[in-house]
Amino acid sequence: MSKLAVYPGSFDPITRGHEDLIRRGFVFSDRIVVAVAASAGKAPLFTLEERVALIKQTVSGKVEVQSFDGLLAEFAKKVGASVIVRGLRAVSDFEFEFQMALMNRNLAPAIETVFLVPAFDLTYLSSSLVREVARFGGDVSQLVHPKVQQALKRKFAK
Repeated sequence: MSKLAVYPGSFDPITRGHEDLIRRGFVFSDRIVVAVAASAGKAPLFTLEERVALIKQTVSGKVEVQSFDGLLAEFAKKVGASVIVRGLRAVSDFEFEFQMALMNRNLAPAIETVFLVPAFDLTYLSSSLVREVARFGGDVSQLVHPKVQQALKRKFAK
């Protein structure tokens, strides 16, 4: 029986840090669903459809990309996940992620949450930081896949 992990996020846009965690998520699973949150509470730069398309262009292998709206625990149960993968960049991420993991355990006791620390050279990286650098014309080539870099240039050329 294969193990399925869900790696959720807004991915606005996907970064090299996200890619690192997706690759490393295979330690816990045979397949990974990258779950793109609709993020109704946020005003994303990229539409939901654009974010899903960029992730599909960026990742390969046994990775599936789906969007979802609502509770992560319900989505994870629906797709048959046994693991939720979350990244921790800094101590400041821990409190929020810990609360979410406990709530997800309450809602879906059979699904474990696993925290991964990004590669050392990617620890500082966030989608919001990438957007800010790209907005002002900075070089993000080392931070994102070339397809994402092109999409950022198109967004900010307007």
